[in-house]
Amino acid sequence: MLKPDNRLKKTRDFNLVMKRGRWANAEFFDLKYLELAKNRDFFPKKIEPNDFEKQLKIAFAVGLKLSKSAVKRNRLRRQMREVVRLLVKDGRIKNGYYLLFVAKKGSMDLDYAKISEETDLLLKKSGVRI
Repeated sequence: MLKPDNRLKKTRDFNLVMKRGRWANAEFFDLKYLELAKNRDFFPKKIEPNDFEKQLKIAFAVGLKLSKSAVKRNRLRRQMREVVRLLVKDGRIKNGYYLLFVAKKGSMDLDYAKISEETDLLLKKSGVRI
C-alpha cells in the first residue's frame, strides 16, 4: 500500500492532472502525468508553493469496462500499486509529479512481471523514472 502522503485523493488534484497533464502510452497501460514545477499558476493559494511542487502523488484507475468483477479489478489495482510502491520506496521515481495510471483492455490477464515491465516503460517514457 502506498503511504498516505503519496496518494492522489483530492478532486482538485485529479482535475489538475486531467486538464494540464500529458499522456504516455504503452500496450496495456496509459499514464497521465503532470510536472508540478511547470504548473505553478494552478497551485492552491493556502499552501507554500515550494513545498507543494516537491510532492509525489499517485493514483490508479481500472475501469468497469475491463471486468465486471470487482475482485479482478481490485487485484489488478493492488498489483499495479505494489510495483509503484517498491519503486517509490527505492527512490527510483522523481518527486514533483502527479501520476495517474489507467489500465487498458487486455491488462486483466497480465502477470506481475509484465505489469512491472509495462509500468517501468511508462515511467521511462514520461521522464519520471530516475
